[in-house]
Amino acid sequence: MENRRLFLKKGGVAILGLGIAGIPDFVRAAVLDQKRISKNKILICIFQRGAMDGLMAVTPFNDIHLKNARPGIFMEAGNGKPLIDLDNTFGLHPGFRDFESVFRSKNLAVIHGMGSPNKTRSHFDAQDYMENGTPFHKGTRDGWLNRLLNQKKLSHNTFSGVSLTSSLPKSFYGDFPCLAVRDFNDFKLKGGAGKISLKQSAESFEELYDLTTDELQKQTSKESFEAIKMVEKLNFKNYSPSSGSKYPVSPLGTSLKQIAHLIKSDVGLEVAFAESNGWDTHFNQGTDSGIFARNANDLSKSVMALWNDLGTYQDDVVIMTMTEFGRTVKQNGTNGTDHGRASCSFVIGKNIAGGKVYHKMSDLSAENLEDGRDLPVTIDFRSVFNEVAEKHMKVSIPDILFPDWHGGNLSFIT
Repeated sequence: MENRRLFLKKGGVAILGLGIAGIPDFVRAAVLDQKRISKNKILICIFQRGAMDGLMAVTPFNDIHLKNARPGIFMEAGNGKPLIDLDNTFGLHPGFRDFESVFRSKNLAVIHGMGSPNKTRSHFDAQDYMENGTPFHKGTRDGWLNRLLNQKKLSHNTFSGVSLTSSLPKSFYGDFPCLAVRDFNDFKLKGGAGKISLKQSAESFEELYDLTTDELQKQTSKESFEAIKMVEKLNFKNYSPSSGSKYPVSPLGTSLKQIAHLIKSDVGLEVAFAESNGWDTHFNQGTDSGIFARNANDLSKSVMALWNDLGTYQDDVVIMTMTEFGRTVKQNGTNGTDHGRASCSFVIGKNIAGGKVYHKMSDLSAENLEDGRDLPVTIDFRSVFNEVAEKHMKVSIPDILFPDWHGGNLSFIT
């Protein structure tokens, strides 16, 4: 850690323009680990920022109370109606149509009524609580995914924990070195007076650092450039997906495409993180078209492109979505929905007991609503996260991953 702090103080300036949130430990490991790494279990988390309306994503379409509460945005299933009937009770939004096949093949489970026991309706606070895994402690210094990686006792590798985001998400805060890169296509040096090649830039910087008398600074800078060269070898720009997979040309599509490339390159990825933005639908939420439908379409097409692209790697991967809270049962005056409580999560994997909506929901009559307005939280998000950590990632230390939580699993993973 001392070396890390020293590097950030003395040598960090050299890599600020590279979009790297990394440090010498992982850089050094990267240089040493250019051999093929054995297969490991991989978790891919996708945070739907803005609070997805779970009641629109997976709708209890027989509920007359929901229908009456949403005269402008309610949809029905069957007989040419928009919703995709999953089980005669819940209907999948048509924007998520790409999920239907993997649901029918029992590799996708829906966890409905999931949320936080903390009732905050602040996006920022709710996201922090969920990413920290401590819903009643604001000042938690590390995230649950970082604690998970730490508990696996991994030797530090550049790509053990990778977030395809412009900055490190709270989930990855902590002692285990993780990497945040907005786009690996931008993972390169940029010249101040026009474009210069990576080779030219690296050589110039290496020559510059060769002149320093500080051995640590000299060594870490050389290792940084070696890591950059290794990323260049992966050639993200020319990556060709398998099985005819076509990723949407969107930030999420690009992120998941690059995650697929990392997985299939066997660089030692254990946990990946990506974001889907734009779910804060206060205005004109739409039905089978509109804001929600566009977001759902992008998410499901991106995820299914990734899933199909993985091929035989599917056996080792679980993909899990999450969102900070849901939306109000009743639509508002601008054909949208406001901040609510519970939402839902999609979990995909070969070891998922899928083809099922896991829930503890009652009908949405007024007496069954939380605070008289919302879908109640009946499944604590920590019970879902913990089951993925325990059964898929083989880390069974809930007291460390989720301090102060004493719940049980749902058994949606075999």
